[in-house]
Amino acid sequence: MAISQEISCRLEQLILDGGLAPEHKIPSERQLAARLQVSRSVIREALHELQGRGVIETHHGKGSFVSSLVFSSRELCAQSPLTHLFEGHTRTLYDILEVREQLEGQAAYLAAQRATDLDRYRITKAFRALEETDPLSNARPDHGFHQAIVEASHNPILVHVLSSLKSMLLMTVRTSVANLNPRADVYKKIVIQHRKIHEAIIAGRPASAQKAAMAHVRFVSKAMRDMEQEGSALTRIPIERDTQHSQEGAHS
Repeated sequence: MAISQEISCRLEQLILDGGLAPEHKIPSERQLAARLQVSRSVIREALHELQGRGVIETHHGKGSFVSSLVFSSRELCAQSPLTHLFEGHTRTLYDILEVREQLEGQAAYLAAQRATDLDRYRITKAFRALEETDPLSNARPDHGFHQAIVEASHNPILVHVLSSLKSMLLMTVRTSVANLNPRADVYKKIVIQHRKIHEAIIAGRPASAQKAAMAHVRFVSKAMRDMEQEGSALTRIPIERDTQHSQEGAHS
């Protein structure tokens, strides 16, 4: 096997293992050459081979990125009629929260098991940013916190699944932020829930992390159901169609 093919195989393994996450930028040729102890020409040839097979994408002036297995939010909205069907259905909000409960619970479990020192640093940094943000406009740091947890799971399939649901997940977080965060008593509980998730992952307690993450999503769902049962009309945020104008997070 040619050395460039060997290197491309090693890079593929890094992607499969989660060391190079989907849609993330790949280190520069110089960095890869130093990391893998080969020449830059070998790295260039290996990257070209991966690009030819669609494993990575290269954007002029920006670098190379691991390809995504899913459509972007813009493509999903443009191509899937189901997106529009889901948006108009009153059950959709709670259906998505049911999915979030399972997937985010598993992500927290795996993160508590697999997180590296760098992962724990990123999760803690994101958690601190979330704590310091105005609760009425904290969708972006909220997303950052949960995204750091998902990436720390080192399961690229789980990352892809959540990425494919990004536009619908964004709808749930924006809706929960708009309806629940203005309620001081409810928001206080959400803050405590986020802290429990963070502490369990950092302490390496998978079962506790999973339980805390699932309980958090169940709480958000129940709180909004209770609001509706009490006669309060939820402010429902539509599914985002323009990713350039949706820089808020995909989680609450």
